[in-house]
Amino acid sequence: MSRKTITVNRKAFHDFHIFDKFTAGIVLTGTEIKSVRKGSVNLKDSFAKIEDGEVWLYGCHISPYEQGNRYNHDPERKRKLLLNKKEIEKMIGKIKKEGYAIIPTELFLSDCGFAKLEIALSKGKKLYDKREDLTKKSQNRDIQRAIKNR
Repeated sequence: MSRKTITVNRKAFHDFHIFDKFTAGIVLTGTEIKSVRKGSVNLKDSFAKIEDGEVWLYGCHISPYEQGNRYNHDPERKRKLLLNKKEIEKMIGKIKKEGYAIIPTELFLSDCGFAKLEIALSKGKKLYDKREDLTKKSQNRDIQRAIKNR
């Protein structure tokens, strides 16, 4: 399955420990999918909630389409995510039992041109975890630089 990545939520990898990942379809209007294909999407402060057995995406900013005039959408509206019932039940169990949050990590287009969202069950990192990750990243960068210069 090939896919064209539209946007990646890099802040999610910095602020959260990522555990399970799921791929969900996303319900969009006509002008929204055109904006997504153009790449004007921001997942930075978005999150998902489970309400009445359905998963909803909040805070995802999809910019209005320029040629959309009166058919344009609200950029910050909540959007429904399409998942199997078993996947939703698995998420509900982990959220209630272990206190996970649902965070979107990547938005991409599938082979057929459908917009798909990769969501992850995650827990927030503490400040010392973030510092530790940054030091590991800089140490790895220094090691790779030393190997390259040899």
